[in-house]
Amino acid sequence: MLRPYLIPDIRECGCDEAGRGCLAGPVFAAAVILPPDFTNNELNDSKQLTEKQRYRLRPIIENAAIAWSIGKVTAQEIDKINILNASILAMHRAIEQLKIIPEHILVDGNRFKPYKFIPYRTIIKGDAKFLSIAAASVLAKTYRDDYMIQLHAEYPIYQWNENKGYPTSKHRAAIMQYGTSPYHRMTFRLT
Repeated sequence: MLRPYLIPDIRECGCDEAGRGCLAGPVFAAAVILPPDFTNNELNDSKQLTEKQRYRLRPIIENAAIAWSIGKVTAQEIDKINILNASILAMHRAIEQLKIIPEHILVDGNRFKPYKFIPYRTIIKGDAKFLSIAAASVLAKTYRDDYMIQLHAEYPIYQWNENKGYPTSKHRAAIMQYGTSPYHRMTFRLT
């Protein structure tokens, strides 16, 4: 069972990203503030859920959340600042768009940079430990998947409707055959 919060009686925001290991497309991040009494037995790290479960949970999270938002950083920005900085920037952009300012931030992983003066805690595998981070992982993943499916309509040769930009053998083979798109991360090993 995932924990509802780290610190009781404050507005705690969970943050996570999706698309860090992809060859193409933006990195997305989500920030989610859940009510302290929120429960859901199905919610977990998005990587542990099926696509169907993630999309079933998304409206539940959005409707129950006190606040939620999405941030993204483009492939071109990733190439300029590197994927770690881009992941953190995407989280900052998500936090910036929250309609309510959090009093504490929980971040999945072990790296983050301060956002304004809000205290934070990084938690390795936090998306499997805290509801707010798990909720953020579901939102980041589903919104990124939606975006990659839209890009697939523009560039079907890469099969982003199936691989979502991750480095599958078919995706790499398409890059070898057709070259890159404007959405590929040129600083990544593409083939």
